[in-house]
Amino acid sequence: MNRNDLINLSRTRLHEARALLKSGHYSGSYYLCGYIIECGLKACIAKNTKKYDFPDKNIVKKSYSHDLEKLVRIAGLELDLNNEIKKDQTFGINWAVVKDWSENSRYRMYDKKSAQDIYSAIVNRNHGVLKWIKQHW
Repeated sequence: MNRNDLINLSRTRLHEARALLKSGHYSGSYYLCGYIIECGLKACIAKNTKKYDFPDKNIVKKSYSHDLEKLVRIAGLELDLNNEIKKDQTFGINWAVVKDWSENSRYRMYDKKSAQDIYSAIVNRNHGVLKWIKQHW
């Protein structure tokens, strides 16, 4: 899997999450929303890998995570994220909604509001988490 694969997967999960949300499958939509961001952050990590370089073993191991805050650090985006949160209060609220997602959400049920909140936090045209990530792809 390479950077372009991860970007395409993020886009695919976005379409799927939207379809699930519209059809009333809120738990599935919520779950996929986290993977939109995970794949996007992993695309950022892949971008940092130089062609023909042998990747650092510790970075590779740490990259196999679903923890969004850890992935931000591994991608080297922590300072940029903190600056964006300070600069844009709405983005900060959106990040707060998204960062609490976990792959364990697959074992939970989510209502319409929760699914709409995380989806909106991701896709917000001016302050969305996905918009911010795309700047680093």
